[in-house]
Amino acid sequence: MDPGNDTGTSQFLLMGFSEEPELQPLIFGLFLSMYLITVFGNLLIILVVSSDSRLHTPMYFFLANLSFVDICFTSTTIPKMLVNIRTQSKVITYAGCITQIYFLILFGVLDIFLLSVMAYDRFVAICHPLHHTIIMNPQLCGLLVLVSWIMCVLNSLLQSLMAFRLSFCTEVEIPHFFCELNQMIQLACRDTFLNNMVLYFGAMLLAGGPFIGILYSYSKIVSSICGISSAQGKYKAFSTCASHLSVVTLFYCISLGVYLSSAITQSSHSSAISSVMYVAVTPMLNPFIYSLRNRDIKEALMRFSGMVATKGTIVLG
Repeated sequence: MDPGNDTGTSQFLLMGFSEEPELQPLIFGLFLSMYLITVFGNLLIILVVSSDSRLHTPMYFFLANLSFVDICFTSTTIPKMLVNIRTQSKVITYAGCITQIYFLILFGVLDIFLLSVMAYDRFVAICHPLHHTIIMNPQLCGLLVLVSWIMCVLNSLLQSLMAFRLSFCTEVEIPHFFCELNQMIQLACRDTFLNNMVLYFGAMLLAGGPFIGILYSYSKIVSSICGISSAQGKYKAFSTCASHLSVVTLFYCISLGVYLSSAITQSSHSSAISSVMYVAVTPMLNPFIYSLRNRDIKEALMRFSGMVATKGTIVLG
């Protein structure tokens, strides 16, 4: 790599968590396990929702989309990290880094959009129960997902194109196990004011906007639940939101925690460890939250496992 030129950097170095050789097998095993659990858990949710006609409702349609996005989000970073550990290499090409940034932003923001769409669905279901099936019809559900994809693709494309204008004066060591746009901007050796403005404006608009929508939806939901006279009715109404509210709380609390820890400690190593929470831990926990706290999903999982067992018996027989 030729340092100091303006034609662009040909490769970066992902420093990861530790350079100690004895820790590499442990890190590899831990992240491989987390990745497999994430893929298997979310894939199971998708299969159960698609195979069970009882779950062909807006809420579970959005849940299946969320599971797909979580698989893609995790697959953007962890496989490359595992390959680097196995090959004892820290290198990622410039094109690979930009590609990773593109898909990381795409699926990360898409997660937020889907969570806000799911909050709107819960708002309609609880505050306007008689009109839920009319309002949240298949056409609107498909349109909401399509618009979310289009907006996230355009935002990712803009952020990635802005990253192309950055130049680096020295061999670039990224203190993460993946390419993060904010880290790249900090390591650039030219004026990054425009990049920072685009990054923070996009974050406020595409992350803050859906968050305000979620808060508004749940303020209306809480108000509606408080107006229900029976305790059983209140519990039933709240139980339909419990899983989604748990995922939203987990996602935003972890994101806020990562941001605050990075801002307070100013430590690249601490930031890398904190980023594991939203890159790997949250997508891994989502299927468990929905399967353990949702009666419909638990019943569908039992039916699905019974169906698989029956087919297996027929084949063996």
